[in-house]
Amino acid sequence: MEIRYVGGPTAVLEIGGVRLLTDPTFDPPGDYPIGNRALVKTAGPAFGPGDAGTVDAVLLSHDQHPDNLDKAGRAFLSSAPVVLSTGSAAERIGEPVRALPNWTHTDLARPGGGALRVTGVPAQHGPDGSEHLVGEVTGFVLSGEGLPTVYVSGDNASLDVVRDIAGRVGAVDVAVLFAGGARTPLVGDAYLTLTSDDVAEAAEILGARHVVPLHFEHWGHFTQGRDTLVKSLAGLGDRVHLLEPGERVTLS
Repeated sequence: MEIRYVGGPTAVLEIGGVRLLTDPTFDPPGDYPIGNRALVKTAGPAFGPGDAGTVDAVLLSHDQHPDNLDKAGRAFLSSAPVVLSTGSAAERIGEPVRALPNWTHTDLARPGGGALRVTGVPAQHGPDGSEHLVGEVTGFVLSGEGLPTVYVSGDNASLDVVRDIAGRVGAVDVAVLFAGGARTPLVGDAYLTLTSDDVAEAAEILGARHVVPLHFEHWGHFTQGRDTLVKSLAGLGDRVHLLEPGERVTLS
């Protein structure tokens, strides 16, 4: 498996010959309105959509926030054979977005035969009871014969959700965890995504052999970043892959 980090929540994942893109964000820095406020993007992507290559599917945790799907990201969706996301995203965007409800799956054909299975799993984008404010979000588990099991968290803030997933899936080989301790006035002082300490705890809950944080830089509402991840994840040693924008890593 190979992961190439674009920036923010966006990465190219190649597994079993299948190429996937997480939460496409390719816009330049600037203010991005949402409701009566704006999210501030502080840095652009390491490379543009043209350099991401042809993808077999997009894993879209949610569509309602510009730090997970921006204007250029929306344009990119039309070039993807399928976009797997929430039911509400499928309703708002239409084709090629397809709902992948929790604990259902779809199989993506591998070039040499066989399939990569993508299973939708829960995600909670804030404190308990906040879904009516923040909207629906999903995560993903990737698996297949002879392939590593990969958990992509999406914008999840709940370790109880992580425990639920670990209880049903078992240990994972690779945990791609959206971090940053995101905060906005929408939910007061509560976090919208995992903190750096939460990432460390989630990795242990999942028994992950490899941990790849995403969604920890390039937006002003992220309250924690690379420096706090380095401190919080120090005890995990070489299990952690804290990528620089544009960097790629091969995991086995």
